Amino acid sequence: MEALASFKKELSSPKKIFITTHVKPDADALGSSLGLANYLLKKGHEVTVVTPSDYPSFLSWMKGNESVLDFSKPEDIPLASLRLEQADIIFCLDFSVLDRVNELGEMIRKSKAFVVNIDHHQDPEEFAHFKYWSTKAAATCELVYQLIVEDLGDKDAIDKDIAECLYAGIMTDTGGFRHPNTTKNVHLVVAELIDKGADPTQISNWIYDSNSVNRLKFIGFAITRRLVVREDLQTAYFVISKKDLKKYQSQTGDTEGLVNYALSLDGIKLAALFSEREDGIKISFRSSSDVAVNKFAASYFNGGGHKNAAGGKSALSLKETVDRFESLVEKCQDELFHSEPVTAS
Repeated sequence: MEALASFKKELSSPKKIFITTHVKPDADALGSSLGLANYLLKKGHEVTVVTPSDYPSFLSWMKGNESVLDFSKPEDIPLASLRLEQADIIFCLDFSVLDRVNELGEMIRKSKAFVVNIDHHQDPEEFAHFKYWSTKAAATCELVYQLIVEDLGDKDAIDKDIAECLYAGIMTDTGGFRHPNTTKNVHLVVAELIDKGADPTQISNWIYDSNSVNRLKFIGFAITRRLVVREDLQTAYFVISKKDLKKYQSQTGDTEGLVNYALSLDGIKLAALFSEREDGIKISFRSSSDVAVNKFAASYFNGGGHKNAAGGKSALSLKETVDRFESLVEKCQDELFHSEPVTAS
């Protein structure tokens, strides 16, 4: 309560506000950032949104997108750095540890600003003056809505633009309202956002129905040529090389959702996507409701996330990473598929 009171006091007069989210932002990351930014702008604050990297073009419809600074672009770094240095309040959205924002992490750690962390991931790092955090929330957008409506008592300030941003994050982080995190509260919040002007059909079209020809060809290639199914391990995964990504002129967001095709197979409880990048192997994990994939990712692949959706990384080669993954899944069968804690060796 004391922290909340301090937070409200900080917002009681116009402030210079800096908002950031995790690298390679998804709809929840960008939606929570721009939804909150649009709200704070309405309240008279000066707001800057900075992402550590680029993000998918299918999110560019969000109000405020044109003003977002990308810290991975040399031309945006000077202004972004200045706005961070000048900030009275820093909002860190949809991430729980500062290394998820690359170079911005240490800059935030050294800042004298009032730092706010709004997130729903497990095991948060203690770096914020005010932490608005719950793993029970399906999305950070759900928490932003809760903060504005319940704690700031400002439901009337939510307009169509804000509602659209927040709806997008909740829709995608619940897998289109199909994942186990789709709670009664999710439906209640979404109903309120629809009342405020969010159009479910339009938002779904913007995000899911704006594929390029290259992306569709890439997905078809991945399913027919790069999918490995291990029925004996209740596991399926995709292995995507840099050459594959180059061949189909892959853009940011083109691998989004690919791992779900592997999980959709009958009898599969664990799915993964191994994607070879310039800075190493990026891994996406998905699982059925009874498999705690976040523990597996944290124990063996320098990652983490949610119980059924997590990420990781590897400095090994693509083949070495995949071989290690298969070996670990074989070794951890009892732990993985009986919801017991994964013990790192």
